[in-house]
Amino acid sequence: MTVYIMILAAFVIFASAVAVEAKKLLSTVISVGAAGMALSVIFLLLGAPDLAITQVVVEVLCLVWLIRATGEERDVTFETQRDRFILAIGLGGGGVFITLCYFAFQSLVDFGKPLMNLSNQYLQHGLEKTGAANYVMGVLLDFRAYDTLGEATVIFCSIIGAYAVIRKVGRIKNAGHDVNS
Repeated sequence: MTVYIMILAAFVIFASAVAVEAKKLLSTVISVGAAGMALSVIFLLLGAPDLAITQVVVEVLCLVWLIRATGEERDVTFETQRDRFILAIGLGGGGVFITLCYFAFQSLVDFGKPLMNLSNQYLQHGLEKTGAANYVMGVLLDFRAYDTLGEATVIFCSIIGAYAVIRKVGRIKNAGHDVNS
């Protein structure tokens, strides 16, 4: 599994470099999305599915918004039969999704009655197992270290992605000289 994580980490670095160096904004958006999706797979392999789900949701929402913002305008004055078909498929898929969510939420336990009770174990044995003087830091750094590292990584990648997309264009060369210099 470590080999897969290393390969995915190398891909994340490569996709980030492509995003920073890309000349077209749409290429930058796609590269940032590829890096984020690889990062979510890394989180899954490390056993942090909550971070993976958060990363996927953030990636999908940001990519849809950014691709829409960088896309070309086209004439949509004529409605075609295909548009109605796509709308019907979208509404049907949304209905199926809402139905599945309803049944999934029905199978959840009642609020306030958790399936597992890890907090008592943290409180009873936390200081012995971690050697920390502070319960909170013992839990964050010893029991949930991968989650904490993953959350910091998501924030870092979001900042780098925002920088890659919002940066000045400044890559257009004028007669062999850089415009910014």
